[in-house]
Formats: sequence, C-alpha cells, structure tokens
Amino acid sequence: MPYLFTSESVSEGHPDKISDQISDALIDNFLAFDPQSKVACETLVTTGQVVLAGEVKSNTYLDVQKIARDVINRIGYVKGEYMFDGSSCGVLSAIHDQSPDINQGVDRTSPEEQGAGDQGMMFGYATNETQNYMPLALDVSHRLLKELANLRRENKEITYLRPDAKAQVTIEYSDDNVPQRIKTIVISTQHDEFADEPAMLKKIKEDLISILIPRVKAQLIPEIQALFTDDITYHINPTGKFVIGGPHGDAGLTGRKIIVDTYGGKGAHGGGAFSGKDPSKVDRSAAYATRHIAKNMVAAGIADEVLVQVSYAIGVAEPMGIYINTYGTSKVDLKDGVIAEKIQKIFDMRPYAIEQRLKLRNPIYEETAAYGHMGRTNEVVQKTFVSPDGTSLTLDVELFTWEKLDYVDRLKKEFDL
Repeated sequence: MPYLFTSESVSEGHPDKISDQISDALIDNFLAFDPQSKVACETLVTTGQVVLAGEVKSNTYLDVQKIARDVINRIGYVKGEYMFDGSSCGVLSAIHDQSPDINQGVDRTSPEEQGAGDQGMMFGYATNETQNYMPLALDVSHRLLKELANLRRENKEITYLRPDAKAQVTIEYSDDNVPQRIKTIVISTQHDEFADEPAMLKKIKEDLISILIPRVKAQLIPEIQALFTDDITYHINPTGKFVIGGPHGDAGLTGRKIIVDTYGGKGAHGGGAFSGKDPSKVDRSAAYATRHIAKNMVAAGIADEVLVQVSYAIGVAEPMGIYINTYGTSKVDLKDGVIAEKIQKIFDMRPYAIEQRLKLRNPIYEETAAYGHMGRTNEVVQKTFVSPDGTSLTLDVELFTWEKLDYVDRLKKEFDL
C-alpha cells in the first residue's frame, strides 16, 4: 500500500536560521584570522535584540556586533517596521574564554591524536532518489524557499514578500519506496500589510502557485517534474495574515532546526546541532564526514540508500565504532557489518583526519546555515573578512567538501563494482 512522507524547510529569515547564520558568521571570522580557533557560540534573537553567548579560544579579536548586524542586513531585515533590523537592533555579547578543562581533552602534542570535542553519535545519510542524493521532500522544500528568497530580492514579479517563511512537502511513495507524486505543498510566507485580507490571501496563493512553483519545477529533472501534478493540494498561508514575523513574531535560537539542516526526518540524527561550532566539535565534523561516506557509497552503487553512524568519547581520537545500514538495498553480497568493517579501513574517522580530509579549518560555514548543510553544491568561492583594526583578508575557500564524490572509484574497487 502506498505511504506518505513529509519534510519541511525554513527560510534564511526564520528566527532560528537568523541565529544559526550569525553564529556561523562568527565561526568564519574567527577561522579566517586564526584557523586554530576553538569556538562554541550561541545566538538568541527577539524583538529588537540579539544576544551572543559562548566560549572561544582564539588569537584574534572580532567586532561581533558588526558581524551580527551585517548578517541581519544581508538576510533582509532592513526596515524598522519589521521590529527587528540590522541597523537599530541591540547586540549584547556574553562570549568568554573556553574552559581549559574542555580544551585539554582536544589539543595534543601530535595533531593526529586530537581528541573528540565531545561524546555522542553522529549520522550521515544518502539516497539515490534525487541527483544530489538527498530525500526528495526535503530537497523540494529547500528549493521552494531558496527561490522564494530570490523572488523577494528581485522584487519584480512579487513585491510584498518579507524574509520569514516555511515550506513543507508531502510525497506519496509506492510500496517499493519510489516517489509517485507530490501530494501536498504547504508554504507560509511573511508579507507586507494588505488593505483587503481576503484579496491578500487570494493574491499570495495565486502568485506562489503560478510564479514560484514553475521556477522550482524548471530546476528539476523531468522525472521529478512529473511528480508536480494538477492534483497537488496547496496550503498557502493557511492561518491567514502573516505580517508579524521574524524575531518579532517568534524568538530564535541557534541549533533548533537540526532536522531541516540534515535529512528532513529520513535516516537519523544524533541530536547535536552544527552552527556555532568549530570543526573540533564532532557534532559538526563527524556529521559531515558520515554524509561524505554515505553519499560516496550510494554513488558507487553499493546500495540505493545508506545510513552511517559514528560515535565518540570526549578527548579520545579513535571513534567508538562505525555502523552501516543499507535498508536491504545493498548491491553487494555482504552483510552490513562487513561493509562497515571495510568502510572503517577506507575512511580515517579521527577528528584531525576529518578536518584535514574535508578542509574544515577554513571559513566555510555561514553558507551552511540556511537551506541545509547537506545536498549542497561543492564549489570554490572568494570571501573577504575585515578585522576591527581594518586589516582585510581575502581567501579562496572550498565550500561543501563533504558533498564531493571523490571516493567513488576507490569504493568501487574495494567492493568489486
């Protein structure tokens, strides 16, 4: 019997995502001027206020207020009527030195023996149902909101959009786990005030269905475009008016959208957030490393769907273990436990090795903090950072290294594919 699966995404203007982006902008600036920085920073946003808190061990000094304001303005909170804007909001910093009790468990005389920054388990997941090896419902949800943000910035076809938004997509699957159609799309978008509320709701629904949906469909391969049938149920701003939004509508906190950040409820999640953490924190680095493994395994044809788990003890370099689940889709005549043993020999999962393999001590994190950390485009970009004393630093950095398919050939050889 067919079944339904739903995933959601939130826009860069969602309060929790504002917090994530500020926290990761701080990470990037610390790493740009001191790549060995150890940082764990949290952000709270609410009406007219930003609160920064956390621990830092770094040789650089930053103007954290300016960094926070720049992020808020870039997202689009630039008007006083939003009750939260980058130029006028208060920014309180309560960032202090990192505890030496924690740091002694991470730093080692030999970098290769760097201990894990915390205990815990991390998961990576991949599926062949999309070209970027991501779950379809989440991929479409992200695309809807990225394109909605493009429309907002263009301010031509749709001129009333504000930064806060959410999307949710429900997919109908066959018994053999193949997507059959998109059953439901839910979009809630913040907007300017309208004089006539019924006319407003009608206008927003018509614009999103006739302008946004075709632009998203055009990005997709024909097989997925065919899932956009005339029978989709649309819920557009189902509560009605959505003028009050952003941090004025709801407080935002770093790390509250970890399922949006990963696989939309598919696979699994170890519980640790990513944003605001430097790569010595395995919550972040090992989650990227397990995604890298899972994606390369599926691309190599080992299985149609793969879940990878790794676990650590704080201060210990070697992981406690690696777990593989192919959900019965394995294309090789090996048990999942044997596959895991082979994977453990190919991928060095010590924290330092992960940092080096994926180039994680670079300022690459602000881009991860909206529209998902996984399934993104691996590319090299140029970024410029300015310190409080006016020093300007321009770097070429490689984004989303964990999305590279650079182990496919090696995996094929190891598994005789």
